[in-house]
Parts: sequence; structure tokens; C-alpha cells
Amino acid sequence: MEKRELTCIGCPMGCQITVELENGEVVSVTGNTCGIGDKYARNEVTHPERTVTSTAIILGGDKPRVSVKTASNIPKDKINAVMREIDAAVMHAPIHIGDVVVKDVCGTGVDVIATRNVETV
Repeated sequence: MEKRELTCIGCPMGCQITVELENGEVVSVTGNTCGIGDKYARNEVTHPERTVTSTAIILGGDKPRVSVKTASNIPKDKINAVMREIDAAVMHAPIHIGDVVVKDVCGTGVDVIATRNVETV
């Protein structure tokens, strides 16, 4: 039986969680004080996901770059590929909060969106 120790990031409590796995299947989750911790731990050991934040180049704008993030979580093992796609993206001003900067990044079904406005100069 395999044991994994995690610090839950599902809420501000930061519970120390122990997950027991057998043949890749979660057998038990202990140490969490709420249901969020149970869900977080099960997801983290079976298919970890993250939100990615970065910046993208803007041409013709009042700022040279715009802050961006994935609209939802992506598989953790795709982070480097997602960052490469974001780095290759070049947008033209104006950009508004929520505008799609990269559609379906790396085939994940998740868009990369702008998180601030950049006006045209």
C-alpha cells in the first residue's frame, strides 16, 4: 500500500492529509476537516490539475504585455506545453478582460483568457 502526504489547498485551513492508495486506487483519505479536502486529495493523487497564469505580448497597446490565465484548471503534466503556447501568442490591442488569447490551449479544451484591459495607443 502506498501513502502520500499532502497539504490541502482547498480552503484556508491547510489540513495535512494522508492518502492511501492500492494499485493506483484511493483506499482512504484522512486528516481533512471538510469535504473539500477529501475531493482535493483524491483529485491530486489521481489527476492533478492547476490554473496557469502568465503574460502574453501585446502589439500597439498602452502596455507591452497583458496578464493571462487558463479559464479553468488544466492537467498538471501539460503546464510546460501550455506555457510555450502562451509565450508564442502575440495579440493586438485593444484587449479586454475575458478576451480569449489562446483557444483550446494544447488540446485541453480550456481557453487562455486576458485578466486585464490593454488599450490601443
